[in-house]
Amino acid sequence: MLELDDIQHFLFTRPRAMAARYGFLTFRDPVQARAYLTGVLDKVGTVASVANATVLDSRWVTIAFTWNGLRALGLDEMSLATFPEEFRQGMAARAAILGDTGASHPDSWTGQLASSDLHAIVILFAHDVAERERSVREHQRYAGRYPGVQALSFLDPEALPPHEYAHDHFGYRDRLSQVVVKGTGDVPRPGSGDPLEPGEFILGYPDEDSPSPPIPKPEILVRNGSYLAYRQLQEHVGRFRDFLRQHGKTPDEQEFIAAKLMGRWRSGAPLVLAPDKDDPGLGQDMRRNNDFGYKQMDPFGYAVPLGSHIRRMNPRDTAVNINRRRMIRRGATYGPALPEGATEDGVERGVAAFVGCASLVRQFEFAQNVWINDPNFNELGNERDPIIGNQDGTFDITIPKRPIRRKITGLPAFTTVRAGAYFFLPGLRALHWLSKLGQ
Repeated sequence: MLELDDIQHFLFTRPRAMAARYGFLTFRDPVQARAYLTGVLDKVGTVASVANATVLDSRWVTIAFTWNGLRALGLDEMSLATFPEEFRQGMAARAAILGDTGASHPDSWTGQLASSDLHAIVILFAHDVAERERSVREHQRYAGRYPGVQALSFLDPEALPPHEYAHDHFGYRDRLSQVVVKGTGDVPRPGSGDPLEPGEFILGYPDEDSPSPPIPKPEILVRNGSYLAYRQLQEHVGRFRDFLRQHGKTPDEQEFIAAKLMGRWRSGAPLVLAPDKDDPGLGQDMRRNNDFGYKQMDPFGYAVPLGSHIRRMNPRDTAVNINRRRMIRRGATYGPALPEGATEDGVERGVAAFVGCASLVRQFEFAQNVWINDPNFNELGNERDPIIGNQDGTFDITIPKRPIRRKITGLPAFTTVRAGAYFFLPGLRALHWLSKLGQ
């Protein structure tokens, strides 16, 4: 049975928050770091506490640590050595595996997130921007008591208008395909698949392959914890619009190309169910907009191209052992919206995304290496994910069509990795235990 009163809410329960502060910290003194941690514990939201909160109660804290951060808190070397290699190395050291080259290389990352000095992320959730500013001031006053805890950088995400539904800066509706985990009480929507074993995302529980998968030590630290892969992706909205205008003669053609790159219309309507024309009603219908597969409904990609974003990130019934590759996605947009019709203005905007999983290699790194950046995914030969793949102008996108398919060559990069890190998200008891190290 899932211990919902111990698991941090971040991957399972969304607080009623439209804004947040992502604070990236370094610990210069382990005693002060543990004292700082002690003082924020009562504000850390669990699945149970956030689920039962009132609409006015949206101020919650989430805290997670890098491997270097656990060491800086005072965790012993024997325990540190039991964590998997990819977490010990950190995301920046895995750049070649993840496809983070060129403009996305860690040498160009912001906020000192590629540094070994990155020790923790503290997320302050707030109902709106005004409340976020109050929370930030309160947190800064508190953190000021501990000069051994220093801020490296921060990011302030907030929801884009219109606020009726989540969407990114490109205009695509988001949060449409969500994993459901056994023991949470959530009911899967049509097309989401059966609930998965909690051990695919939370350490200390059965996964889809084993009733007792191995975990790092000690158990009190890792049980009810998860790994987080954080990615700050700049979205080049002006470049994206220029591309659509270049390859679509009319607004309808431009929307069609945008849909083919994603696999959905920007309304959220899936091309499998609406292959020729957008259907906004379908896009907003949460009982229908995810109820499809590929094996029988679109085996050759005439609706959803074989290399499109959603077909790569969730191949559904065409992938082998798909349940062992699923991930929980969280995150938010940052930066101001680019006005409709405007060209690139030089202001950074994008998404700050998290992937939650029990194995960074089997889930996140596999997706990056094979699904997103392998040019021969689905035997395509020279394609990468058109939205988040590492594009350098040499890759294509194929749009199957009878009698002659269309191929667009030389895709530009619509996104650039601006920062990233691997974190461990402990349970509440583990946070208490970490705060008492050395006592």
